[in-house]
Amino acid sequence: MSKQDNVKPTNFIHQIIESDIADEKVAGGQVVTRFPPEPNGYLHIGHAKSICLNFGTAAKYQGQCNLRFDDTNPEKESQEYIDAIAEDVRWLGFKWNGDIRYTSDYFEQLYQWALYLIANGKAYVDSLSAHEMREFRGNLTEPGKNSPYRERSVAENLELFERMRNGEFEEGDCALRVKIDMAAPNMNLRDPVIYRIRKAHHHQTGDKWCIYPSYDYAHGQSDALEGVTHSICTLEFEDHRPLYDWFIANLPVPAQPRQYEFARLNLNYTITSKRKLKLLVDEKHVVGWDDPRMPTISGLRRRGYTPASIRNFCEMIGVTRSNGVVDMGMLESAVRDDLDANAPRAMCVTRPLKVTISNFAEGKEEWFELPAHPKDESMGLRKVSFGRNLLIEQEDFEEEKPRKWKRLAPGDAVRLRGAYVITCNEVIKDDAGNIVELICSYDPATKGENPTGYKPNGVIHWVNADHSVPCEVRLYDRLFTEANPEADKAVDFQNYLNSGSLEVLTDSRVEIGLKHAVAEAHYQFERLGYFSVDKDSDENRLVFNRTVTLRDSWMKIQGK
Repeated sequence: MSKQDNVKPTNFIHQIIESDIADEKVAGGQVVTRFPPEPNGYLHIGHAKSICLNFGTAAKYQGQCNLRFDDTNPEKESQEYIDAIAEDVRWLGFKWNGDIRYTSDYFEQLYQWALYLIANGKAYVDSLSAHEMREFRGNLTEPGKNSPYRERSVAENLELFERMRNGEFEEGDCALRVKIDMAAPNMNLRDPVIYRIRKAHHHQTGDKWCIYPSYDYAHGQSDALEGVTHSICTLEFEDHRPLYDWFIANLPVPAQPRQYEFARLNLNYTITSKRKLKLLVDEKHVVGWDDPRMPTISGLRRRGYTPASIRNFCEMIGVTRSNGVVDMGMLESAVRDDLDANAPRAMCVTRPLKVTISNFAEGKEEWFELPAHPKDESMGLRKVSFGRNLLIEQEDFEEEKPRKWKRLAPGDAVRLRGAYVITCNEVIKDDAGNIVELICSYDPATKGENPTGYKPNGVIHWVNADHSVPCEVRLYDRLFTEANPEADKAVDFQNYLNSGSLEVLTDSRVEIGLKHAVAEAHYQFERLGYFSVDKDSDENRLVFNRTVTLRDSWMKIQGK
């Protein structure tokens, strides 16, 4: 029995791979994939789908997946992006084969293959301007026209291309194109440019090169050099596949990779254009690429999403060839499921209201042991301090209670989570009429017991005002108010930015046991939602980011 016999296909890509394996079309019998991001921005949730597919596919078939940076456009690339992308892949739980690779590793070989194309009469140096090239290219209903420079001799093309490499021309003076068919219905086959002059410093090769290969030219050949068997990309590259195959067929490459396309991830209430995400960063609508409102992997990580939740989400949405829009609620559901099972519980009061327990002695303190997780005894117990001075949520008290009110009100009793039942006896207000303090009494007989003769009006969370930790709580919501902020091309997508996407609460308090909580630690704040410790925290101030509410309240808030 082969190692693939027990592997069941889970999507059409895997069905193709299993067919290729069965037909012995996989060179060397080993599946090789690659993840080839351009380092011109941070990765977003759409890239996570591609990462999971490429690395997951390689793992499923005991193959390997390479991480290769498509660094053919140095003006928009940086080492910052390279480092961030590599960290994102690692954080998601994947390991690439060998060292990080770069398309620039193959610049010399790509140059030699360009010479090969020229020598075989399949490439020429074109001196048309960019504007003239567009005019000569035609359109979807009209064929293009051959450039007047298309029939330059091999010798002249070789000389001109060498002069391009030596920096003797300025940007835009000329470019290297391949001869295919200017009347081809597929516009990508109308003598595409494969080298342009770019006098820019490169983050890997420095100033060695002033000509850079196009993505379409470099990508397939880099795949071939790495022995990639299945080049998996999104559907927008489907029309580029004939060009991918043309290069493979017309160059002496060491392998014959095949390209396959799948539908990209489109998520509502967000955008996944790196150009537009960079605009949000540059114009300071957000505080950086890792702002927790951003759909970047680093932003999701900072917000409190876990690697498992993102991997599970990508598995939930599946791999198809049909474009569609995935609801943000599905991503939020994935992280809720993961954190519900794995996040320890704690109590945090975000908008404190002072409660004085009049019949509890001044200076006295009592400790309660509560489960760290109600469904997982292995997490153990946590200790919570109870005293005379407590804090509850402002919204858990109403002086004039509405119908079916299940929290605290004058004369009513509630149970403090894990502690005693208290009754509100007096309401204290400031000169402006604002409620600043509640005078309550506790029932000492209700420690672990139901009260006799009356019924508490619900259960609320609380902290000890004297033995709790001050913290800042950042309440994040969706970045846009419209499900598709790019739908109307006549309206700037920034017009749909959600002004309520961030609320910062600076006077919050969390139970004492979280005093030394570390960055990226996850908690369920009881009754409030799931939260993560932000990197802005220090020894003097804890900062918590709300990852997601306990339930999907967005549709209700929007009145939908």
